[in-house]
Amino acid sequence: MSESNASLQRAEELLERLRGKVDELETLAGGDGDVDRAVDDLAAIAEIAKEIEAEIQRARRAADAGA
Repeated sequence: MSESNASLQRAEELLERLRGKVDELETLAGGDGDVDRAVDDLAAIAEIAKEIEAEIQRARRAADAGA
């Protein structure tokens, strides 16, 4: 597997994690959810989004190096 494909695969895995956290946050918002947990979920979402961006940048650099 090429470096760019590996990075894209990792980004897809991270996206699934992000979707799970968003679902958890929506569940909390739908009821009398724990505010502290909601804040933690938001922080996790932000961190996962940064990781996704980093993987996309790695894939882009690898693809450009191979082009």
